[in-house]
Amino acid sequence: MAIMGEKILVVDDEKDICNILQFNLENEGFEVDVAYSGEEALEKLSESHSLIILDVMMEGMSGFKMAEKLRKEGNSVPIIFLTAKNAENDMLKGFSLGGDDYVTKPFSVKEVLARVKAVLKRTTTSQTPSTKWVYEDLVIDIASHRVTIKDEEVPLTKKEFEILVLLAQSAPNILTRSEILNKVWSENEFVLDRTVDVHITRLRKKLGDYSSLILNRSGFGYYLNTDLNNEK
Repeated sequence: MAIMGEKILVVDDEKDICNILQFNLENEGFEVDVAYSGEEALEKLSESHSLIILDVMMEGMSGFKMAEKLRKEGNSVPIIFLTAKNAENDMLKGFSLGGDDYVTKPFSVKEVLARVKAVLKRTTTSQTPSTKWVYEDLVIDIASHRVTIKDEEVPLTKKEFEILVLLAQSAPNILTRSEILNKVWSENEFVLDRTVDVHITRLRKKLGDYSSLILNRSGFGYYLNTDLNNEK
């Protein structure tokens, strides 16, 4: 059953799809709000929503456009994309926009429920110690799930934050792509081999002057360059 208080926003311009998802999610104990367009979804979305199931192909604002807008505004609510498009490039685009999972139509209701629970489980069980990782003006506050540079918050998605924390806690050890995938994504989630690279590329871009902290050792994996602490 769902954790008490978990609320999901379902966004799809096909009312039958919304009705099916709403019925089955509510049967699992979730609270469900429905929107039939990206514009309506933005109006309904609130901090009480734990997850968005978001159709990609909609008239007006597409699911990708809506996700892009949310991430640019610093909103890191988990997103599961729902779409008939199953090409690898489309999936990678979804992940690059901060999507947490990707389900293709026609879908199995059981599969959607499993993916919803997997994403929410990771969200609610990722309680971390009250510690901070600091390098110069970069601060990773694990307890509050915030990253700041010169006291300005860096708008990371949940997965970007989890990858950065994982690298910081593992430094200076190298983590393979498989190790990162296994620790950040659940076994029920669909991921591609390039998923880690896509997320780290976006993470580096957001870190700006501190992007060089994240290094890749070809053939091995990623690590934080803690040796920079000795450079001035």
